[in-house]
Amino acid sequence: MAALNRAHAMALIDASLGTQTLTASTGAIKCRLYTVVGTAAATGTEVTSGSYVSQPVTFNASTNADPPVATSSVLASYTGMPACTVVAVELWDSAGTPKRLWWGLLAASKVLNAGDTFQIASGSLTCSLA
Repeated sequence: MAALNRAHAMALIDASLGTQTLTASTGAIKCRLYTVVGTAAATGTEVTSGSYVSQPVTFNASTNADPPVATSSVLASYTGMPACTVVAVELWDSAGTPKRLWWGLLAASKVLNAGDTFQIASGSLTCSLA
């Protein structure tokens, strides 16, 4: 993943400096696929149609590397995709009004035909503050 959503980054900074309390993410973390990449402040254009639905992902605890990195611990599989080109992913929580947490470009865009399956292998999603 490339970066934190701006609101989430501000909440982490403020919580670490004691100016506010961090609210934990609600429910499962969902990985959404995008045809247009977003920015730190705005979401991209999410895939629509076909049988596409965002998929839950879990993560291993961050490593004691420099910088620390957390990696996904499950295969995310999206079946019955519409014809599209996936260029980015975003991680959202599952609150009643979901919060966007992380966003980033894929290492390489993926062109899909209608009905294709798109998969993100376990360990392929990474989150780091560096």
